[in-house]
Amino acid sequence: MALEDFAVTIESGMTVGIGGWGSRRKPMALVRALLRTDVKDLTIISLGGPDVGLLCEAGKVRRVAYGFVSLDSIPLDPHFRAARESGSIEISEYDEGMFVAGLRAAAQRISFLPTRAGLASDVLTMNPDLRTVASPYDDEVYVAMPALRMDVALIHLNRADAAGNGQYLGPDPYFDDLYAMAADRCYLSCEEIVPTERLLADAPFQSLLVKRMYVTGVIETPRGAHFTSCAPDYDRDEQFQREYVAAAKESAAWDSFAETYLRGDEARYQSAVDQRSN
Repeated sequence: MALEDFAVTIESGMTVGIGGWGSRRKPMALVRALLRTDVKDLTIISLGGPDVGLLCEAGKVRRVAYGFVSLDSIPLDPHFRAARESGSIEISEYDEGMFVAGLRAAAQRISFLPTRAGLASDVLTMNPDLRTVASPYDDEVYVAMPALRMDVALIHLNRADAAGNGQYLGPDPYFDDLYAMAADRCYLSCEEIVPTERLLADAPFQSLLVKRMYVTGVIETPRGAHFTSCAPDYDRDEQFQREYVAAAKESAAWDSFAETYLRGDEARYQSAVDQRSN
């Protein structure tokens, strides 16, 4: 499907899971498409990076459930930090182990999973709605991590076929398969759509991360993870990321950045990135 056709399927108030990790293999073209819509009041579930920051800056977020929001080589996303410190968004801040347990519970269509992660920590203090559960087999007590169910999941992979089988070629799956399974609908953007038989031509079977049965739409978006990484196709654009962070410090600088990169379509974004590189 086309990028524009994906964007009109997202409605205000939805819970949207965003795959990837920090500033690595984020579905940034899909996020940029959302920035061009009127959606608002979203709940975002993410091991977050600039995806979360950009949506917060655009005023589209009501709540974020996260294990962290980081740019990796830069510790904090500036827009998320501003939203978090101002209290303009609601937050559910979890230990990373708890967050993954929540993804696994949602993927399995169960209401929670028990985990030791978070026990005897301030995570329970910060999330008073969390409960503990006693084991029926021994004297152990666990955190009952609720399922992180989603209306929609957005993920980006290296390759896919038109049926929705998704393949990653980099070093880490980043739990993208769990996002796909945890959502009612999943949109998979990829660097390239290839014939099914090509998926195994250059990579092993285990690289087929996402099964077609979990995918609603496939969108071919070359450099669709920019400015985050999509190894081995490209690394994170560190210079662009520093430009993003610097622009966020002052309103006029951010307005110029947004005018250059964010207020047109994806083709205009990619063209502006190319012009900057040259």
